Amino acid sequence: MTAMDNKSDELLEKIRQQFDFGPYPRIAIDKSPKNEAASLYIHNLVTPYYLRNQQVIDTEQKVILDAGCGSGYKSLVLAEANPGAKIVGIDISEQSLDLARKRLEHHDFENVEFHQLSIYDLSNRDWEFDYINCDELLYLFPEPAVALQAMKSVLKPDGIIRSNLHSSIQRTSYFRAQEVFGMMGLMDSNPEDMEIELALETMKALKNNVDLKAKTWNTRYEGEEGKQSVLMNYLFQGDKGYTIPDLFTALRGAELEFISMVNWRQWDLMNLFKEPNNLPVFLAMSLPDISVEERLRLFELLHPIHRLLDFWCGHPEQAQLWVNVAEWRDSDWQQAKVDLHPQLRTSVVKTEMVRCINDLQPFEISKYLPVTGFQSLVDSAVASCLLSLMESSQSMSSLVERWLKLHPVHPVTLEPTSEQEAWEIVKQALTGLEDYGYVLLSY
Repeated sequence: MTAMDNKSDELLEKIRQQFDFGPYPRIAIDKSPKNEAASLYIHNLVTPYYLRNQQVIDTEQKVILDAGCGSGYKSLVLAEANPGAKIVGIDISEQSLDLARKRLEHHDFENVEFHQLSIYDLSNRDWEFDYINCDELLYLFPEPAVALQAMKSVLKPDGIIRSNLHSSIQRTSYFRAQEVFGMMGLMDSNPEDMEIELALETMKALKNNVDLKAKTWNTRYEGEEGKQSVLMNYLFQGDKGYTIPDLFTALRGAELEFISMVNWRQWDLMNLFKEPNNLPVFLAMSLPDISVEERLRLFELLHPIHRLLDFWCGHPEQAQLWVNVAEWRDSDWQQAKVDLHPQLRTSVVKTEMVRCINDLQPFEISKYLPVTGFQSLVDSAVASCLLSLMESSQSMSSLVERWLKLHPVHPVTLEPTSEQEAWEIVKQALTGLEDYGYVLLSY
């Protein structure tokens, strides 16, 4: 065993001790994520599978791994978001796993199992997963590519991995704080109550205009509830930061294919410019030709707002061939199948949609699936068409037929609505909703 191996083993043991002392996340066992629409949307296999293949997948009988499940809250989110799927959680902290088992049992999920296991040991198991969630863990590994390879070894050919790395740019002040507390000896062994108190005393003793305090201090770190935040920010064993080039280097090292950033709408480079359609000549000529990696790198250099470089990836060359909806031909639309995203198929959403239709008010769809970062309203006339998607998917032709029944004449001219007019209206509405992720279109 080399000195490097010894160092890695020592770090792994420190991390295990830290999470045995403070299982993460510290969320009450009875708390349910049922109303956390944005989180359910991210953790629903339907979302990344559609982004990669433009097809809708059924989560029934799928097998999902929560790698580094901690106290099991994300395992619970995965179970809620993927009806009928089996959830397998692994973690190196037995204290965390004990909470995870109790959490899923409390919420009556039976098709789950938890194991004390390192990601490094996954290849020794005869497992295959449709989806792997590795949240808030990859940045703790000395070599992210090695951890990704271990997960890849148990990923089905068309499976998808979701993982993330801490941003070295956005989180730089916290890394400085960790170095300070490392110099003070607070991270020589597993930080516990005494180290937490010393870190708090140090930060409170600083003047408010001291740069480190101004950029990292929060009064919510004080008290029992703040201990988790102190451990996860000031005293986090093994914490490291990465950049977009580091992320793509790790993917290449693991021979995995980038699919998308998880919060891809918040990585839109064009949203950083005052007039996206009137860029300086150099940018207007060069930006269309740069790669996805270069676009993301440019974004993080210009506007490093994301704590996590949160991404989806999978085996290379496994994506199904598809055409962007904006480029569909009439023949594509004629055979199109339309689905409402599963996280919108709830009784609460249906009740509000019906109310808006009856009152001729716009339906605020972003209130129930807040994934765009801004308010999205759906005209009551369009909502009346979407209502039929609450129960099952519909063909494009059936939605056009529904529109014609609801709006047989033009509201201004009172002339009969032609089938072609109805097609164009419904097509335009669905194109916009699909772009925001509310509606899923396939053929």
